[in-house]
Amino acid sequence: MLQILLVEDDELFRLGLKMRLQEAGLEIVAEASDGETAVELATRQPFDLVLLDVGLPGIGGIEACRQLKQQHPELPILVLTSRSEKSLVARLIEVGAQGYCLKGIASEALVLAIRSVASGASWWDQTATTEIRASFENRATHADLPETADGLAILTRREQEILAQLATGKSNQEIAEILGIAHGTVRVHVHAILHKLEVRDRTQAAVVALQKQLRHNINSRDLEQE
Repeated sequence: MLQILLVEDDELFRLGLKMRLQEAGLEIVAEASDGETAVELATRQPFDLVLLDVGLPGIGGIEACRQLKQQHPELPILVLTSRSEKSLVARLIEVGAQGYCLKGIASEALVLAIRSVASGASWWDQTATTEIRASFENRATHADLPETADGLAILTRREQEILAQLATGKSNQEIAEILGIAHGTVRVHVHAILHKLEVRDRTQAAVVALQKQLRHNINSRDLEQE
């Protein structure tokens, strides 16, 4: 049985969500109504997943996510929120969230998202996936993914080009046509990319790449300010 920490300030929503998940065989073992409490609870007992709202009192959901991941890097965090502004997805990726769902999601889909994130995969709904892909659109033609970005140096230049293309939703055949290489070659490169980034699917690879770019950009700005 998964040990789930639910972080949500709306008591009625927490109650309704607990009932929905219990019907699906999932159990909320701990609850918090603010970010500070969530961080404290995570130091007291281990959890398999944190189901986190963003609009929390106190330090807020994004900062809570950052602190939770800083203290427990392997702890999966799935964001469940009513907020859908464009900048939010990038901020969630930056602080280490593994998934994002909008409140109102069907119970079956939410259960699948929870199980996927708890098992180490990612889950980004259509809104988030669109934003992730849009982040790569301007660099898709010949992929200017920075080779110096933390973690991306393990990819060859061709793999970086292919990663930027698949992040925009291109199929292997479309990537082959854009880059002028064989379809089979693209398939081999995609397999290598997933293996090197230690991810399970194409969307997760895009998320990891964007996360590493965000971290690289932040570190670069910090160095410029010193």
